[in-house]
Amino acid sequence: MNDHAEAVEGAVGQLTIIATPIGNLDDLSPRAQRAIGAAALILVEDRRHAQRLFQYLGVQPKTLALHEHNERALAPQIAQRVAAGEHIALLSDAGMPLISDPGFPLLALLREQQLPVTIIPGPNAALAALALSGLPSDRFSFEGFLPAKGGARRARIQALQREPRSMIFYEAPHRISETLADMTELWGADRGAALCRELTKIYEECLRDSLGGVAALLRAHPDKVRGEMTLVVGGAAEQTLEEADADRLLGPLLAELPLAQAVRIAASQSSMAHRFLYGRALALTSGRDPV
Repeated sequence: MNDHAEAVEGAVGQLTIIATPIGNLDDLSPRAQRAIGAAALILVEDRRHAQRLFQYLGVQPKTLALHEHNERALAPQIAQRVAAGEHIALLSDAGMPLISDPGFPLLALLREQQLPVTIIPGPNAALAALALSGLPSDRFSFEGFLPAKGGARRARIQALQREPRSMIFYEAPHRISETLADMTELWGADRGAALCRELTKIYEECLRDSLGGVAALLRAHPDKVRGEMTLVVGGAAEQTLEEADADRLLGPLLAELPLAQAVRIAASQSSMAHRFLYGRALALTSGRDPV
């Protein structure tokens, strides 16, 4: 028996965060299987979904549903059980718990009470999609799910206009076309993108193109608008110092004034050329860099 197995069977309580397959059940690690079998209680996002994994493993553990509607209320009870010496495991429906999934209130409480927490890493859709995308992966930003409502979604996309790192988004099939349309309008159709769907499953596919190209592919092939989706979008080109200065000057002015008036005031308050400032103003208001 390895050290980890001895630890989970001992008297010291702890919470074990366990990454579960995002599609192919064979991706569950042997260590994760042992930890699931040894846990006194398993916190699951959806009991029906978890049952498929338990049937695959041939186990029937004691479970407790932990989701966004009850996690704050249940956290003190679970922390008490960990403090009393129980070994409890936390699973999400797929992938790494807490990453756009429930669990943060519980982890915050365990941290506050200095109770033991460990992790068994494994499958993760965001990192798998980033690796498949062919876009820069040395620096990236995980943005999770965008707001469902159009106005809030567009505001978030606009706020990310100058983000230089590759960005990773989770999106639902019924919203992906609207999201791509908003990104194309606000960031430009030529921005590099990759839409990865059904990762590790039979119909796994990664559509690598520009934002406009991916959107066109989905319009031409509506049968692809289904399954679990992860969207990776290339970051914006790094700004020059002069561009950054211009944007900082223009931003507040454009929020209150018409474009032409904002540019005139900015030109009067700086040594930057009117034509240059006008181009930056167009970029800020349209979401696209001037050509």
